[in-house]
This record gives sequence, C-alpha cells and structure tokens, in this order.
Amino acid sequence: MSQVLVIVRELLRRGEYLVSRHGYRELAADDILLDEVLAGIESAVVVEDYPDSRKEPAVLVLQRDRSGLPVHVMWGVPKINGTPAVLVTAYRPASERWSADFMKRKNPE
Repeated sequence: MSQVLVIVRELLRRGEYLVSRHGYRELAADDILLDEVLAGIESAVVVEDYPDSRKEPAVLVLQRDRSGLPVHVMWGVPKINGTPAVLVTAYRPASERWSADFMKRKNPE
C-alpha cells in the first residue's frame, strides 16, 4: 500500500484538501465531477507511486466514476506541513496510451 495514498485518504476524511488550478481545468475538460473523485478515494488503486518526488510526495490512482468509467487522479501531499492533500490533475485515461486495465502505460512505438 502506498503511504502517500494512506495520507491522502486520511486528509480527505478530515476535509483537508484543495484542487489546483490545473486540476480544476482538467476536471472540467474531461467532464469529471469533483464529488465523484472525493467519494471514490476509498476504492482508489495505485497506478504509480512517487513518495520521493522532488516537489512533493505524490500518487497516481485509478478510480471509477458513477458510470463505471475509469478516471486517473494525481494527488500530492506538501512536504513541509503535510496538509492539505492537493488534487494535481484528473483525467480519463486514453486506451491508446494505457493498458486495457488502465494500470500500465503503453510503450511509445
């Protein structure tokens, strides 16, 4: 289990989160509802984990919206004070760039 995801889940339970400007743009662009992202964090599955990221620890997770469609969400946790969780971006993964289960990036050809 990703320690970053554990921290993100706890921060969301406490309502300690914010959405980056980029995150809001991407949510809107892909018609993803913030409420669905927040509600789906408990069932999120780690796609990529970046606990030692230079900027901030981060985790890319796979979630599903109400219709069952896949959504990738990148969460970060500030290094200095550890709060709030930051929704960095969210998007609908493209099948041409991801494996059938949306868990692995396809190699560029």
